[in-house]
Amino acid sequence: MAGIRRQARIAALQTLYELDCTKHKVEEALARLRAGETLAQEALIFSEELVKGVLQNKSELDALIKKFAPAFPPEQMSIIDRNILRLAIFEILFNDKTPFKVAINEAVELAKKFGSDSSPRLINGVLGSITTERGVGQ
Repeated sequence: MAGIRRQARIAALQTLYELDCTKHKVEEALARLRAGETLAQEALIFSEELVKGVLQNKSELDALIKKFAPAFPPEQMSIIDRNILRLAIFEILFNDKTPFKVAINEAVELAKKFGSDSSPRLINGVLGSITTERGVGQ
């Protein structure tokens, strides 16, 4: 199960990265994701759910990033770090299908794989602060 969901998160991150870097339309990016035929159906559904959820809540997600990482506002943060945080915050606060500790761990793993050397620490710190302040998991 974890392998499928991690694949879905990676696909969602790649799609969000594409949308953040280009003027591609959401439906075109999701169509490319579906056409790739590299994801199991369950992973594809979860990935699309993540992408749509992040995009629908983007302004609130960015406000939380700005609040909890004031030295790294979203518009100045690397595109990969910004989208990993958006994904994880969405999973923690808006999507009740993933335990918050799993969402944090998965985000840190994505940061290790796709981010810079400092990305995992930044991601872990911001997500830890959000869950502590919001009382998530208590």
